[in-house]
Amino acid sequence: MANKFDIVIIGAGHNGLTTAAYLAKKGLSVGVFEARHVIGGAAVTEEFCPGFRNSTASYLVGMLSPKVVSELALVDAGLKIVSRPAGDFMPLTNGKYLLDETGNDGNYIKQLEKLCSGDGAGYIRMNNDLQEVIGAVSELMHRTPPNLGGGYQDLFTTISAGLQLRHFSARAQSTLARLMTMSAADFLNQYFKGGAIRGGYGYLASVGTFQSPSAPGSAYVILHHSFGQTNSKQGLWGHAIGGMGAVSDAIAKVAKAAGAVIEVNAPVASIKTKGGIACGIILKDGREIDATRVVANTTPKVLYEKLVAPELLPDEFRNTVSRYRSHSATLRMNVALSELPDFTCLPGKTQGVHHGGSVLISPSLAYLEKAYDDAKNGGWAKQPAIEMWISSTVDPTLAPKGQHVASLFCQHFHQTLSDDRDWDACREEAADIAIKTMTQYAPNFSRSIIGRQVLTPKDLEQKIGLTGGDIFHGSLTSDQIFTMRPVPGYADYRTPVPMLYLCGSGTHPGGGVTGIPGRSAAREILKDLRTKPHKNISKIYQH
Repeated sequence: MANKFDIVIIGAGHNGLTTAAYLAKKGLSVGVFEARHVIGGAAVTEEFCPGFRNSTASYLVGMLSPKVVSELALVDAGLKIVSRPAGDFMPLTNGKYLLDETGNDGNYIKQLEKLCSGDGAGYIRMNNDLQEVIGAVSELMHRTPPNLGGGYQDLFTTISAGLQLRHFSARAQSTLARLMTMSAADFLNQYFKGGAIRGGYGYLASVGTFQSPSAPGSAYVILHHSFGQTNSKQGLWGHAIGGMGAVSDAIAKVAKAAGAVIEVNAPVASIKTKGGIACGIILKDGREIDATRVVANTTPKVLYEKLVAPELLPDEFRNTVSRYRSHSATLRMNVALSELPDFTCLPGKTQGVHHGGSVLISPSLAYLEKAYDDAKNGGWAKQPAIEMWISSTVDPTLAPKGQHVASLFCQHFHQTLSDDRDWDACREEAADIAIKTMTQYAPNFSRSIIGRQVLTPKDLEQKIGLTGGDIFHGSLTSDQIFTMRPVPGYADYRTPVPMLYLCGSGTHPGGGVTGIPGRSAAREILKDLRTKPHKNISKIYQH
């Protein structure tokens, strides 16, 4: 491999690959260096049990930017995303259930009304409110945030963002304000009275963010997950044939076709600098790779606390980074199944519509609150909230004929255990709790498991590079989004080190397989190449 590039990128996660593709298509020489043996970061497909493959970490497609899909021609590169027959299937302990069949809102509204009068109307009202906000805000997701303490350009960016908000209706502005400030519980209580529907939406507020549904500001994460769409259909989450690795593979194919070079098994030890300016990377095997600009597709804490020499960063900046919160409290499992779950509320092991959606165990806000309480002092939920997606129901390439694979996404499991316990010793015990919880709703579930892969918060950090096991590269709280993400004064994908950029989910607009941070970082790099050498004008942090 060459030892000099225009652009060198640390990490071949989907955002790093996206940045590589955009820059290589502009004629720049790009080298991507990945620590693992496989590209994709959290968006990867691997065999975890003989004959069974599944998406290792990220497992559904919904937030992938249509702009990225179109501009990089990912469909032509082999990406195929299919819709699911159902959205959420919520089995309840009383033998009842909620089943959101794709394209059949009318039936879902009737189910809600049957469980609790008025909730069907509340669902329509909340869905309309969210869609209006999404329509108004979605463009801001693709914009570079203004820097606090910046100069004229940041002032113009702020004005432009303000003008965008000016076009909101009064109702949309009110909804956005409530989503940014209210707890998920209080927000949902404005629309619903039933326990199940509030538990279902409350689960969204817990995904990727370790917090109680009664925590102020927790409603925002509901909005973040509502941006999802599949094949131009808003609100739907789909499946990439071949698993999430197919997303990364398609982007990598585009990048390689444009000339980018990707190397795996190539962990980076540090950022190479000259005169305080980034000029390449030093690999752990001792090789030095020179570059005009360096881009990190790592978490902010990995970049600033492990790869950059501390003397290159202002003291207050380093203090701010040290306080950056990265904690999802997530346990991630993949299981190989001999048969489909036979749910008590909807019996049968023959594949039904309910098997083709997300099986959601989150029956109430109180259930979520208890899961949080169990975990907050260094433990884990005795009855975790779980989303299970049986990917083989729409993608038979992932499992042997007649058998299945499923993803289990479980909340809450504290990243740091109390009483000097270590996740390596507690992994199987915690996984058993999740299996037991699902088996309460589908009695055949535990005995149908042929094999399993368990990823604790520690595993997610050590194996995939997610600091604290945080799937979003940092909590999506009001002080860590938009112009505050990841650090005030450096929200524009640039860093305090000239010629060094950040392109991962720790930048705006945050986590999820979107490709937006990678696309936006590439845009800012190209802008710098057209105008002048990198110079961050923030005045917030001084040496």
